[in-house]
Amino acid sequence: MDQNWDDLRLFLAVAREESLSGAGKLLRLDPATLGRRMARLEKALQTVLFVKSPQGYMLTEAGSDLMQRAERAEQAMRAATAGVPVQSDQLSGQIRVGAPDGAANYLLPQVCAAIAAKNPDLDVQIIALPRVFNLSRREADMAIGVSAPTAGRLVVQKVTDYHLHLAAAESYLARHPEVTSVGDLQGHRMVGYIPDMIFDRELDYLADLGISRVALASNSVSVQVRMIQQGGGIGIAHDFSLAATQGVRRILTQAVSLKRAFYLIRHADDRRNARLAAFAEALAAGLRAETARLEAEAAQKTAPKA
Repeated sequence: MDQNWDDLRLFLAVAREESLSGAGKLLRLDPATLGRRMARLEKALQTVLFVKSPQGYMLTEAGSDLMQRAERAEQAMRAATAGVPVQSDQLSGQIRVGAPDGAANYLLPQVCAAIAAKNPDLDVQIIALPRVFNLSRREADMAIGVSAPTAGRLVVQKVTDYHLHLAAAESYLARHPEVTSVGDLQGHRMVGYIPDMIFDRELDYLADLGISRVALASNSVSVQVRMIQQGGGIGIAHDFSLAATQGVRRILTQAVSLKRAFYLIRHADDRRNARLAAFAEALAAGLRAETARLEAEAAQKTAPKA
């Protein structure tokens, strides 16, 4: 069978998203059109590639075999174009970045907006999810992580350190006993992650402080910050999130000061891709600058009153 790359490209999207609707959003294609293309592919191959159900499209054994072959073809396509020089100083096309929602909410919007402003033909997509991204499945072109992965064919670059402190709303502090030590936290309502949904050990901040009960919890950093801002309790907050959060200040800054890092993670097959390399360089530089700027603002704004 003389099947073209476009058929395999569409097949990979459906296989990875496990649904026509998810793949359709990714490819900007109508799900019905995509369904017809998959049916045509199955007819051409004279085999069933998917088990279709209300839960989605699951690969058959033949589908899994084709996926392995299609991924090798995808890698070959990427390798073939990796060394092609960028024809101008501007980037174009679509680039998808995966990130934990703290970075996605408070850093990436302004960083990616600045990059896009300099590159009018560039489309940037930010996937904000509190989990580790699977670049082997091409969920994103690159990802921001809070720890450096040790497995997989990946290229990992440390981008910048960032800092976190205990924080509370002025309204909460005015209504509750003064917090003068870490031990005092036991008598306060705490805000943090849902314990069984912490996707990286680096994020288990409260356990390290001996806090076992989290009264107000979310898997989202931005939701936690809003809970703190509404006077819900005391929590660990990224310094860069506090710059734009009114009525909240850091507390116990001498006793509790955490440092973590952001890593830029790319698939090893993209190492020589000039376009992705140029974007990665701009993204890393922007993240470093924006993190430093917001942390400086937060330190000045949320410093305890004399």
